[in-house]
Amino acid sequence: MKIQLLMMTLLVSISACSVNTGRYQQHKDSMPSRAPTASELINITPRAEPHSRGGNKSQYQVRGKTYSVLKSAENFSQTGIASWYGEKFHGHLTSNGEIYNMYAMSAAHKNLPLPTYLKVTNNANSQSVIVRVNDRGPFHQNRIIDLSYSAAYKLGMMKTGVANVTITAITDFAVTEIKQKMTENNLPTDSEQRKYIQVFATKNEVLANKTAQALENLYQINTIIPMNDGLFRVQIGPINDEEALNTLLTSLKKSGYPKAFSLK
Repeated sequence: MKIQLLMMTLLVSISACSVNTGRYQQHKDSMPSRAPTASELINITPRAEPHSRGGNKSQYQVRGKTYSVLKSAENFSQTGIASWYGEKFHGHLTSNGEIYNMYAMSAAHKNLPLPTYLKVTNNANSQSVIVRVNDRGPFHQNRIIDLSYSAAYKLGMMKTGVANVTITAITDFAVTEIKQKMTENNLPTDSEQRKYIQVFATKNEVLANKTAQALENLYQINTIIPMNDGLFRVQIGPINDEEALNTLLTSLKKSGYPKAFSLK
């Protein structure tokens, strides 16, 4: 009887160890012991990347359900419920073979190619974040994206745990690069260095206003519309950084404004 009891105790001990030393040491996910630092809340900068070797099969199955992977994230947008994942998965492999870092600006999605960069907006408070999708999930019917802890924290999701969000794929990396340079480099300098780009001129005031607003929304840069000789001149600026100005000018010319020029 004592031998049987000893064997039963040993089996229970072995079973407990096998659970605790599996892929995930925690049975349930949990919040980390510290909040993200200021540097961990900075948006990741989107850039062109090849699809990863891992996690990009055209179809895969989870719990008996088949999911399809998009060939491209071009023009992708989706609205739905976001959740987040943290301590349980921290330090473990993501679907594309990287290591999950709950303090990085990353996310999991069921269908987007890996990696994909997304702008995620919390529709309740208009807070937004840019993340890099490198994992698969969440495999709950009513959820469209799993965010890293830092991304969820920045969106103000920690009290509710979930949020209604709109996610939009970022595929125009030239525009993103311009925005980044403008943010980093457009600091007050000598007035002689404050330059503008004239996009185009028109006699149609409504067209000028609509174009200026569209450019502001696209590039997140200030526009002005001075009027001279009966023409409304749509201009962007001031731009203090020469490299940012040239990058923006090239982008404008490729985007339907071939006559755009720098105002020295």
